[in-house]
Amino acid sequence: MTLKVVVVGAGVVGAACAFHAASAGMDVAVVDRGPVGAGTTSRGEGNILLSDKEPGPELDLARLSRTLWEEIGQELGPASFELEPKGGLVVAGTAEGLAALHAFAARQAAAGVHIEPVTRLREVEPLITPGLRGGVLYSQDAQVQPVLATAALLRAAVRRGARLHTGEVVGAVTGGAGRVTGVRMGAGEVLPADAVVNAAGTWGGEVGRRLGAPVEVLPRRGFVLVTEPLPVVVRHKVYSADYVANVASSDAGLETSCVVEGTRGGTILIGASRERVGFDTTMNTAVVARLAVQACRLFPFLREVHLIRAYRGFRPYCPDHLPVVGPDPRVTGVVHACGHEGAGIGLAPATGALVTAHLLGRPWRGADPAAHTGLLPDRFFTSGGAPQ
Repeated sequence: MTLKVVVVGAGVVGAACAFHAASAGMDVAVVDRGPVGAGTTSRGEGNILLSDKEPGPELDLARLSRTLWEEIGQELGPASFELEPKGGLVVAGTAEGLAALHAFAARQAAAGVHIEPVTRLREVEPLITPGLRGGVLYSQDAQVQPVLATAALLRAAVRRGARLHTGEVVGAVTGGAGRVTGVRMGAGEVLPADAVVNAAGTWGGEVGRRLGAPVEVLPRRGFVLVTEPLPVVVRHKVYSADYVANVASSDAGLETSCVVEGTRGGTILIGASRERVGFDTTMNTAVVARLAVQACRLFPFLREVHLIRAYRGFRPYCPDHLPVVGPDPRVTGVVHACGHEGAGIGLAPATGALVTAHLLGRPWRGADPAAHTGLLPDRFFTSGGAPQ
């Protein structure tokens, strides 16, 4: 019997889940209340990073995902979503910061990440500010155009039989023993399902609640600045070492750390900010100014470059800053794939493969459920199913 799967969310994670599930021969329906990739996916920089991840469950998923992005590029054509293996350069301005960065990189290297300490930074990035103490080059870091990547994955899923639905999931339909048998849409329509994948990004907590399986997924607002198009002047994704600490922080206040990278279209993207303000979409010009100042300190030539726009969005994160991927122990048939914070684009292919492996009950495309137990939703619950 063909497994019927409803994927809730047409962002990059939902698209990757649909791509892998359809490739495995499942009957897949993708549901979203808005356009493809219109949520957090459209507000990201397209990063595929190993450089910012501590050894552990997320880095393990990221390493698999980096391989799968390469395979997807070979299958779908890397130009179709601007897959660019540009590499990342992490820099430190003080001796203490450089020592901490080298220690962090050594732990990553022991986990299988390719690293290269750099002392002459201007040989790698000729226009970077002088006086920095050094850095680490991560050759495996890459970038995609996130909306193009999402669309490419969904087109491939549709070619394999998947269907797209526009609408809002308002609840689960359950049968014997509380197992999911479908989802109820806002207009009353029921989509039959043997399994429902919660890939709703920032709204993953609410969708989980509607399915009877709530998970704590919270929004974290971030801004990205975009410059006028330029020739190639920034060769890598370049960021300061304090970015890693800011990613892992649970502080509610504003945090910014300098991140600068070019795009294939010539624009330069500048980030990154993080703040817990709920779903407040207010444009904060003070954050924009702060990011611009930090970017100009790292690359002084940017003082003469025009900004053409700034955009903001919400990164969906869990309290322990790890995504939640796998079957929910409270409602049979619900599988979560959300809470990736700012790493959803990079982690999407491996998340989709891991979800598919859980649905199949066996490894799929290098993803083995037994190797990724640290991402399961039951880490948030006691044996009785109550929140910890």
